[in-house]
Amino acid sequence: MNTIHPLRATKTLATLLLVLAADATRAADAIDPIIVTATRQEARSNDLLSDVSVITREEIEAAGQSSLPELLGRQAGIEFDANGGAGSTMSLYIRGSNSEHALVLIDGMRINTATMGKASLSRIPLSQIERIEILRGPASSLYGADAIGGVIQIFTRQGSGPARFNAEAGYGTYNTTRLTAGVSGQAERWKYSFQAARDETAGYSNKLNANPDKDGFRDSSFSGKLAYQFDADNEVGLNAFSSDGRNQYDGLSKTKDYRIDNSVSSYSLYSRNRLRPAWQSSVRLGHSIDDSTDHTDGVPKNYYRTEQDQVSWQNDIDLPLGRALVAAEWLKQDLTTSGRYDKTGRTISSLLAGWGAAAGAHRWQFNARHDDVSGQTAKSTGAASYGYQFTDAWRAAAAYGTAFKLPTLNDLYSNIPGMGVGNPDLKPEYARNRELSLHYDTPQQKASLTWFDNRIDNFIEWAYYSGATKEPRNIAARITGWTLAWKGNYGPFSLRTSIDLQDPRNETSDDRLLRRSREHASLGADYQSGRWSFGSELVSSSMRNDSVYAASAPGRQRIVRLGGYTLLNLNASYRIDREVSLFVRANNVFDKQYTLVQDYFTPGASVFVGIRYAQK
Repeated sequence: MNTIHPLRATKTLATLLLVLAADATRAADAIDPIIVTATRQEARSNDLLSDVSVITREEIEAAGQSSLPELLGRQAGIEFDANGGAGSTMSLYIRGSNSEHALVLIDGMRINTATMGKASLSRIPLSQIERIEILRGPASSLYGADAIGGVIQIFTRQGSGPARFNAEAGYGTYNTTRLTAGVSGQAERWKYSFQAARDETAGYSNKLNANPDKDGFRDSSFSGKLAYQFDADNEVGLNAFSSDGRNQYDGLSKTKDYRIDNSVSSYSLYSRNRLRPAWQSSVRLGHSIDDSTDHTDGVPKNYYRTEQDQVSWQNDIDLPLGRALVAAEWLKQDLTTSGRYDKTGRTISSLLAGWGAAAGAHRWQFNARHDDVSGQTAKSTGAASYGYQFTDAWRAAAAYGTAFKLPTLNDLYSNIPGMGVGNPDLKPEYARNRELSLHYDTPQQKASLTWFDNRIDNFIEWAYYSGATKEPRNIAARITGWTLAWKGNYGPFSLRTSIDLQDPRNETSDDRLLRRSREHASLGADYQSGRWSFGSELVSSSMRNDSVYAASAPGRQRIVRLGGYTLLNLNASYRIDREVSLFVRANNVFDKQYTLVQDYFTPGASVFVGIRYAQK
């Protein structure tokens, strides 16, 4: 195992912090956060049996100029890579699984594309996000196809109380600018929130041995929510999100200008109604779009537009013991493209049910789902979790769950020069996951230790199997590991750490899965004194493997080693008055040179400063 010294120090500190946690006391007036994603029903975090975390608006504001993937990559159980700077293609790996195994939702709507299978995370500005919920582990029994690694649900800005205006302006390294403005509130029975943002950066040259010009990025985004509340149990509303961006990138020629215009949008109508005292019904109709066009020297070359229509009807029923979930969903995916595809669409009809309850110190959660996919074999998945509450603070849990992922349209039918050729004989991936966890939960401190073993049959891996063109094949994969996460508050100090030890393995070749480390850790500390607040974090990763094409190498690909790294980030803010504050964020303070994808550069030391107004 290739372990780097900062990780050893982090693990030692985390152990000491967990020992200290045994002395904490529970405050009577503390309120645990409400989480929806873990069970699709509102539940307090300390009642859950799954591996879940939440990123709050305060944490998002402290992230400064960081992108959404960078913010997520600092969380327990998540790594990311990027083909360059802002706006470039970025991938997330939850618990060592593929990027396509992370199902991403915006206000309940899927945004993973039908072509690549992953979401365009670089096109989702942090300024539009209220909170993020992360569910780690297979979740197809709740959300259907693709949720093998987990689910990331993004909630856009919400409105309540009297009208409040907000605005932000910032400037930083690489000529990075950000302007945001919005208003939110509630007027009698109406709730509303409207936010607009503009992000732009000159960037830096993304790729080694390519055009040395700067590869810039700009994005304009909007989010809105309008809801009418008849009473506490009945509400109708509209959610909208739209982001339209353009980024330059380095292509095959060193003299040509390459860029991608990419827009991501999600719209939904919902109605939440209490049909009976014990029966809550929620109906949601939505439409999401991911539209991407490549340009060379200003001339459009290739375009890919994924449109998804989604309908769901969920029923939450209070039982004499616990609560039941009964739901039906329908998803239609359509692809409009300049490429050659044998098929450009499919539909999925789904039924799901669940039951969660507690009796004394015992807790349990069961879920089952059946997905009928047009033109393919239907898939059934399930999950069972059991937990035991030893004390008010300590609980243990055991879980078993299955999940599946459909081959993307690229996997099956694509024929893209320079990218590869699809394989129509691919089988859907099917995962079986076991995990054990131990949780410690008080208002002052939260800690969890989770062991997982995820076996994935028919794992889809792209490689040069038989020639000079990449193609996908089904292999066997197994991902095992441990995740330790801890947060603690001590007066003006707030501390946190997470450590991931994992073995993401291609069992067919016995090689480690590419671009995933065996050890990944983060350590953070925040301090507040009067009008000042200060924060720091270390993010550390051990070495990873990547591959490059080599005609003379076995399998026409050569494995290259990407070295480990440790990054230090700092932030500070000063509150001028109760509504206006100044802030600064410094990333990669020591200008560490590191690589996430072979031949692609990563940002050096950078600073971002700004002013924020939030009406009280």
